[in-house]
Amino acid sequence: MAQIVTSTKSCTVNPLRMSQPLGAALALMGLRNCMPLLHGSQGCTSFGLVLFVRHFREQIPLQTTAMSEVATVLGGFENVEQAIVNIVGRTKPDVIGICTTGVTEIKGDDLDGYIRDVRKKHPELAHVALVPVSTPDFKGAFEDGFAATVTRIVEYLVEAPAEGATPDAGKINVLAGSHLTPGDIDELRDIIEAFGLTPTFLPDISGSLDGHVPDDFTPTTHGGVSVADVAAMGGAGHTLALGEQMRKAAVALEAKAGVPFTLLARVTGLVAADELMATLARISGRPVPQKYRRQRSQLVDAMLDGHFYFGGKNVAIGAEPDMLLNIGGWLADMGCTVSAAVTTTTSPVLARVPADEVLIGDLEDLECRAEDCDLLVTHSHGRQAAERLGVPLFRMGLPMFDRLGAAHQVAVGYRGTRDLIFAIGNLFIANIKEPDVNSWRSASARPDQTDAPATAH
Repeated sequence: MAQIVTSTKSCTVNPLRMSQPLGAALALMGLRNCMPLLHGSQGCTSFGLVLFVRHFREQIPLQTTAMSEVATVLGGFENVEQAIVNIVGRTKPDVIGICTTGVTEIKGDDLDGYIRDVRKKHPELAHVALVPVSTPDFKGAFEDGFAATVTRIVEYLVEAPAEGATPDAGKINVLAGSHLTPGDIDELRDIIEAFGLTPTFLPDISGSLDGHVPDDFTPTTHGGVSVADVAAMGGAGHTLALGEQMRKAAVALEAKAGVPFTLLARVTGLVAADELMATLARISGRPVPQKYRRQRSQLVDAMLDGHFYFGGKNVAIGAEPDMLLNIGGWLADMGCTVSAAVTTTTSPVLARVPADEVLIGDLEDLECRAEDCDLLVTHSHGRQAAERLGVPLFRMGLPMFDRLGAAHQVAVGYRGTRDLIFAIGNLFIANIKEPDVNSWRSASARPDQTDAPATAH
C-alpha cells in the first residue's frame, strides 16, 4: 500500500494540477447543445479556453459572467442573470452549466439561490436546463471538478422511472471519468455494443471533441449526450462507472432511479480488460465475442514481445489519481517499477498505486524524484523536466499541446493496451544507446591493453 504524502512547499514551482472549473467545463462539453458558463472573471475563462483549444485543436464553447471588482464585492446575481439571458437569446442551448470559480466562492455567492431567482424572474427560460456546480479553484483539482459536475448533472437531469416500471436490461449507463479520451470512449462504445447492449455515456466527449468537421456552425457543443438521453438514464438496467471519481455520480443515480452500478477502477491492462469483458458478459448474459478473444491473444503476444524492454525499468508518473492508478498499475504489470508518483488531489485510489509513496505535489517534485528513471509519463508541461533529466517523455493527460492526435489516443481494452505497449516500448528501444567505434574498441580491449596504442594492420 502506497504512503500518501502532501508537499509542504510554500509555492507551486511547475504546476501539475489544473483547477476544478476546467474539469467541470470538460464534463459539460460532453452534453449536446450545451454552453458551459464560468461564474468569475474573464481571465479565468480565457485561460481555460486557450488550454482546451491547444489540446483538442477544436472550437470550444465557453462563456463567462465577467465579474468585475465591484460586482465581486456586491454580489454576482445580476451578472449570472444577464449571462443566462444573453446565452439563451443568442445561442439557443438545451442546457447551461454554471460553474463557480475562486473569486465567487471566496465572496460566497449562493449560486443555487441565484438559479432559483432566475427561474422566478424569467419563466420563458423554463425549456432550458440550468445546472449549477460549486467548483472552487483554490482546492481540489481537475478530477474533482469533473466528478462534481457529473454528479450534479445526474441530480438535476436524470428522471426517476415511474413506479412499477421495468428497467430496460438492454440499456447500460456508462459514467466516463476525466482520464478517458474521446478515442477511449469510442473504443468502449464498440466493445459494449458488441455484447448487444445500448450504452449511454455521461459525459460523452467522443461526440463533441473527437475532431470531426460539423455540417453547420453552432456556438454550443455540437455533439455529446442529449438532455433527453440523460433524463432516460434512470430506466437503464445497469450503470458502469469508470474510475473512482465516478463513484459519487453512480451512487446518486442509484439513489434517484434505483439503477445498480459496477465500478471499474482500471480499464488498461490485461487483467483490467478481462474484468471489463467479464462484467459486460455478466450484464448482457452473452459470451465474450470472438473478436475480443482474438484481441486478447494479440495483447498477450504483445506483452511477450515487449516485456524484454519494460522489465526492470524505473518510471516516474505525474497524473490525476485515476489516471495514475490506471497507467501506473499497467506499467507495474509489465515489470516496471513506479519509482516516482506525483498527483494533484486526494483520492481513495492513491493507496492502491503500485509505488512506495504517492506525493500530492507539482512537476518540480516529480523531476526531483525522477533523476534515475528511464521514462517520464505526464502531460506536455513535463517536457522541460524530461529534457533536463535526459529521459524520454510519454505524454498522457491534459493538456497535450505539442503533439497531434491527443483526442484520439486510445489506452483502454485489449487493443488500446496493446497499442500502448508498442508506443512506450518503442520509446524504450529508441533510448537504447547504440555502440559506436569507441565503445566497441573499449569493450573488446583486454584489461592490460586498455591504454595500448592501436596497431595498424
